[in-house]
Amino acid sequence: MTTTVPESPPVPVPVPRRRIDALDALRGFALCGILLVNIPQITHMRGYRVPGELLPVREALDLFVQHRFFPLFSFLFGLSFVLFYEGAASRAAKPRVLLLRRLVALAVLGVGHHFLQPGEALLPYAIVGLLVLLPTARLSRRLVLIGGIVLTVAGTTLVSGGQAVIPGLFLLGAATARYGIADTLERRGSQLAVLLAVSAPAAVAAAFWQQDAWATGLGPRAASIAGLLMALAYACGFLLLLRTPLRGAMAAVFAPLGRMALTNYLTATLIIVAVAPALELSESTRWGAALGLAAVILAVQTVLSHLWLNAFRYGPLEWAWRCVTWWQLVPITKSQGRRGH
Repeated sequence: MTTTVPESPPVPVPVPRRRIDALDALRGFALCGILLVNIPQITHMRGYRVPGELLPVREALDLFVQHRFFPLFSFLFGLSFVLFYEGAASRAAKPRVLLLRRLVALAVLGVGHHFLQPGEALLPYAIVGLLVLLPTARLSRRLVLIGGIVLTVAGTTLVSGGQAVIPGLFLLGAATARYGIADTLERRGSQLAVLLAVSAPAAVAAAFWQQDAWATGLGPRAASIAGLLMALAYACGFLLLLRTPLRGAMAAVFAPLGRMALTNYLTATLIIVAVAPALELSESTRWGAALGLAAVILAVQTVLSHLWLNAFRYGPLEWAWRCVTWWQLVPITKSQGRRGH
């Protein structure tokens, strides 16, 4: 008499999380605004020729760009952190170790980048990620959401914004991912429309308040509040436009920029540092030239990002960051990726 050993069920092979194209495009859109802010910061441009003078381009950037895109980029970082953690948890026994390496590697990049652009974002992102995102990865989504609201309000009202809003926005982004909103954006058109209808008028009112608040000493706080409201309006408006016939053109321009955000962010700094002396931007009021430089950088990066991603799965720095995270060589070409599956 023979006995048969029942076959154990096959172990399912984890499938990498599907990229959310709308988030890639939104990240690319945010990157454009950040570049407009970084050029005058890196080159130390002046806001006026004589005291009291108003420069139209500088004023427009203050109203529509400054403090408006940094919150959006910070929110998306927190959201992406959770998406990566969930994907890593399905493929690795110790996903928190992967996240630790990922944040340490980002800190190393940030330290190097800081010498070219003091006040850059990568090092603060890594530090806040280690102190806030990593410890809260296992908390309930409700606690993460409450923490995000409290820290964002505190960072805006008590510390007048700036990098103080990073912890709160990280947690708000994380909570958005934990509640499944990122994966169901296609079904949330009406909610986005309501948010836009509420945030847009509030952002306009806050922008007018920002203009008057500098005389009362409340300028930084007003700018931070106006920035958060306008960032929300920008995000909702952008995501709604992606639901229109403009979707194809917008995705073609912004999604490649967003998928290679780390590469494009760092290479833009290198270009600015190299080109600024020839354009005589340092300590100048050549705001038109600064806008022209931003347009050229974004046009070149859009084309190169599109061409690169036709052949490769990740941007060059994104690939290196991923290799350090997983502590092994990750397939980078699309043909390698297909063989890996």
